[in-house]
Amino acid sequence: MADQTERRQTSLAEITRIFGRIGLLSFGGPAAQIALMHRELVELRPWLDERSYLRALSFCMMLPGPEAMQLATYCGWRLRGVPGGLIAGGLFVLPGALVILALAAAYAAWGSVPLVQALFLGVQATVVVIVIEALLKVARRALTRADHWVLAALSFLGIFVFQLPFPLIVGLAALWGLVAGGHGETEPAPPPRTAHTLRTVVLGLAAWGAPILALWAMNQTLLVQVALFFSKLAVVTFGGAYAVLAYMTQEVVAEYGWISTQEMIDGLGLAETTPGPLILVTLFVGFLAGANAAGPGLALAAGAITLWVTFVPCFIWIFAGAPWIDGLTARPRLRAALAAITAAVVGVILNLSLWFAAHVFFRDVGEVTAGPLQLIAPDPASLRWEALALAVVAGILLLWRRWSLPAVLGLSAALGILFAPGGLTG
Repeated sequence: MADQTERRQTSLAEITRIFGRIGLLSFGGPAAQIALMHRELVELRPWLDERSYLRALSFCMMLPGPEAMQLATYCGWRLRGVPGGLIAGGLFVLPGALVILALAAAYAAWGSVPLVQALFLGVQATVVVIVIEALLKVARRALTRADHWVLAALSFLGIFVFQLPFPLIVGLAALWGLVAGGHGETEPAPPPRTAHTLRTVVLGLAAWGAPILALWAMNQTLLVQVALFFSKLAVVTFGGAYAVLAYMTQEVVAEYGWISTQEMIDGLGLAETTPGPLILVTLFVGFLAGANAAGPGLALAAGAITLWVTFVPCFIWIFAGAPWIDGLTARPRLRAALAAITAAVVGVILNLSLWFAAHVFFRDVGEVTAGPLQLIAPDPASLRWEALALAVVAGILLLWRRWSLPAVLGLSAALGILFAPGGLTG
């Protein structure tokens, strides 16, 4: 655990350097991002111990919003308080946001960007390897009891086969932990300051809502609509971006008419192959909503307000809730509940791993429904042999030859262009 001495020794410059690196390399969704942070913050340097990291991960999994970004914010807060949290969480989002913004601008000007998609083909294949490695690492550390293995298996079946809502899976796992666990003594933990928590919430909500009120006062109807919609989305995004993609698509396409279905699909494809949380697809949607309505000026404003209302709540949840984590997890029953949630998360990560691998290795991924059962069904004829070959190369270099992740990502991206239809001449 990062104690006060360790907190003083970790400089903001060092936090900036490490989380800047994490932000640039945070490809592959939450599974790979969580594994990357574990490697940087637990394995390579003693900033957090295993227990603190897994407790924080369990807590972030229960919050709305991107859990990996919130975990980064918590780790920064743990090291240097609110300034550290702002730096860590901000740098986790900023690189991906800048890339999405540039791609959205290019998309609005010229349509789809096949060269960029080809460039990230190798990145996607490498991410599959990273996710598999992440799954194995998290499982090895989280599944320490027989009932935890059962929880992981049941959570996987629940979300992969029956499409159960993620909050329901987390709730059931926590309930099992409360009922089956609870042995041992309560550990000493410093009590959090309730007044400090309330002040944090009030200031956070004021910061969240102030730009919306300003836009309303300026009679910016579209920007207010965008801000209110993505504010609502920010508080219901339990279980990651995939849990709300269908709802978001229906609203922005059918209800508001901001973008087309094809534009939404293209935006998701770009967001999946850029660093940062997948929920950055909201930035793409907000930017295009403004561009389609009134050109680049409104597009930038819509993108900025979308980014603000999507991620400011994440900082509020962490800065208000982080001081309570140690006190909550010091209680045996709550410790058992969080351990059960962590075990269930292994099954959820396995689901994400299979979902991502299917969409990387196959061009067409359908769905088979039989009563309550719903399974993804890749079309064997649509196998992307080039993606499979790139994944094999990445696996050899990353896991066997122990190349650095930036080197493997760079080489894979270059090979992705060569393997794409038409290669360099296309």
